[in-house]
Amino acid sequence: VQRLSRRANRPVTSLVSVPFKNGSAMPERALFFCDFTEKQAITVKIDVTLFEHDRTKFFRLLSLFCGGQFIFWTYLAQFAFTGLKDTSGTKDNGRAKQPITTGLAGMWSFEMNLGSNAWRYGFTLACLALGAGIVGLGALFCRRSVSKVVLHQGGKMVSVWTQSPLGPGQGRTITVPLSQIACHAHRQESPSFIPLRIKGHRLYFLLDKDGTVNNVRLFDVTVGAYRAF
Repeated sequence: VQRLSRRANRPVTSLVSVPFKNGSAMPERALFFCDFTEKQAITVKIDVTLFEHDRTKFFRLLSLFCGGQFIFWTYLAQFAFTGLKDTSGTKDNGRAKQPITTGLAGMWSFEMNLGSNAWRYGFTLACLALGAGIVGLGALFCRRSVSKVVLHQGGKMVSVWTQSPLGPGQGRTITVPLSQIACHAHRQESPSFIPLRIKGHRLYFLLDKDGTVNNVRLFDVTVGAYRAF
């Protein structure tokens, strides 16, 4: 019993291999040691890239699409504000024109004067809201999509890089302790994106399943582990 208790309290050292891309300053495969204690404390000797996925081309196309939509809806709003004319006071052969209604019953019956202030201002604001909403959703998706996750030397700090249409490494960088980052779904259970939660940020960060997890075991016990906060 004493022998088993001493063995359980002793940290286990395992050798983990991490691949590197060809052409880098590091060799193609570098070896480092990870110490797993009973509290799952991890110590790495070098900075390790756990996840990477470059989608610069996609987000450039997304930026062009959002920009085109914003220009289109802004032009439509400008046309609605300046081009719609109030026809309530017009006359036909010297007589006042009969107002055009929807022809529906009850509360759905109202005058179809698109040039009135209610229609003109409402249509203009709706167009501006649609254009701004499309740009906002595109920017939010870009700022929440992860391009790279790095576990720093010592195993206590993690850096997360987000995607950017300007190229790799040009997005936002967030560096937090490992205890403040967690995955709320296992990578094998998520169909398309792995939801990553960072303490202090309301929404999830998204890791694309098409990306590369350089070391599955180390990812699962560090960034991919569930933590309640």
